[in-house]
Amino acid sequence: MKVLNKFVLLLLFLLVFISCKKEIKDDSEIRERYFQLEKIGWKSKIQNQLVDDINFTATEVPIQYYLLKDRGNEDLFLVDSLYESNKTERIIEFTFHQDEEKDLLQKDFTGMSYEEGVKYMSFGLEKDFYVVTSKKDTIKCSGVTYERNYKIAPFQKVLLFFSGIDPNEKIQLVYQDYLFRKGTIKFKFKDPYTEIKL
Repeated sequence: MKVLNKFVLLLLFLLVFISCKKEIKDDSEIRERYFQLEKIGWKSKIQNQLVDDINFTATEVPIQYYLLKDRGNEDLFLVDSLYESNKTERIIEFTFHQDEEKDLLQKDFTGMSYEEGVKYMSFGLEKDFYVVTSKKDTIKCSGVTYERNYKIAPFQKVLLFFSGIDPNEKIQLVYQDYLFRKGTIKFKFKDPYTEIKL
């Protein structure tokens, strides 16, 4: 009877072990796609406009960059699945930088108190941005995240979020500057590299 119990336990252990063994999937195609994106440069789609003494810089960053940063590269099937679910989303890093590295949220630049400037960057900036697609569709900014630097860095940075844009669509970012009163500023994103025709 003891031999039979040991045999049943061994058989049960083997069944559990085999069922728990992970199946290794080939993610080489996904790795190659992400490697090509990294080779081009995650932040290679960058546009800069200098108005008076303020640099306005817009950088379109692929969604995959943030997914890999958040999830890591251990399970690329999960990352790719998340990308497929969110591929119509666009994220643009936008920075404000003064030539002499002065704090742009001071009253000299904004015409409002420092606290009001921080509130505007956090809650009011969203309405100042929109995107125009190559099909001439206008898409409003769906959200802004202000990355506070507490006067440590000489720039102000926000992340702009846009939804419902075809991933192959070329876009132009339009910023109507009410904070620094510099007017309308446009940023047309191009491919980071251009093939040369012979």
